Amino acid sequence: MRILIVGGTGMIGAHAALHLREQGNEVTVAARTPLAEDSPVRDFPVLPGDYTEQTFTAEQLAPFEGIVFAAGQDIRHIGRGVDPAAFWEKTQSGGVPRFAALAKQAGVARFVQVGSYYHHLRPELADTLPYVAARKAADEGARALADGAFAVSTLNPPNILGVIDGASATRYRRLFSWAAGNEPQIPDFAPAGGTNYMSAASLAQAIWGALQHAEAGKAYLIGDQNLRFRDYFQMLVDAAGSPRVIEERNEEHPLLPDGFIVQGRDNVIAYEPDPAETALLGYTRNDCARAIAEMETICRPLVR
Repeated sequence: MRILIVGGTGMIGAHAALHLREQGNEVTVAARTPLAEDSPVRDFPVLPGDYTEQTFTAEQLAPFEGIVFAAGQDIRHIGRGVDPAAFWEKTQSGGVPRFAALAKQAGVARFVQVGSYYHHLRPELADTLPYVAARKAADEGARALADGAFAVSTLNPPNILGVIDGASATRYRRLFSWAAGNEPQIPDFAPAGGTNYMSAASLAQAIWGALQHAEAGKAYLIGDQNLRFRDYFQMLVDAAGSPRVIEERNEEHPLLPDGFIVQGRDNVIAYEPDPAETALLGYTRNDCARAIAEMETICRPLVR
């Protein structure tokens, strides 16, 4: 299959690109800027463009049989002085359906959007949280375009565990430096609460499964392991080879600030994905510990 991955230079998109190529597909990555020398997809064909600025054309998308949209942005990407409402419209609620409509116009047969689990599980969060509302609108707006010739579907995953060389690894430097015991000013506890986690490798498998088998117009809730934040932090420490035991406190933590816990500190989002859908999409479960160990190995050279 000839596949374009929008967001293919990011952590999720790069994992998907590598996996899809391993399955024998012809994979192109879309990128806003030239690829860095240390990018794991630097040897892939590149289609320059920016979906938020609507720079792609139908003629550019027409050669592809499938498109993976893995460029959805979240609260970490809002810059200083940026109007949040305009940002979410451009990157999510309006930008994603507009790009999906262009893909449909171009005659692309299959379109897989990587969304988010919050609105799928807790739709009431969209009433008070603009980020969740934007994700919900992007998901529903893209899937509304589905018909017999355009099989658009959404994968709604939880927190994703994975890293790639470059900026992605740099973002995790402090976390793994703390896990290794090099940041004594950062306390050894985790905030109360928890959620579901899933590896980038498992998500990549689900993306390939969706490109082949997803029902047009359907959203799939996917995921792997339910972990309290204490469990997650302990897995990081264990992967770094430290003997420390992490406790749980109902306090804000500098490595997982309250602003990053969408459901709120001391709350848990736990669920089991549908077994039939998991089998249909063909992704591995119980992969979180392996993913964290891989992340630690990649980040280790950056840790002092």
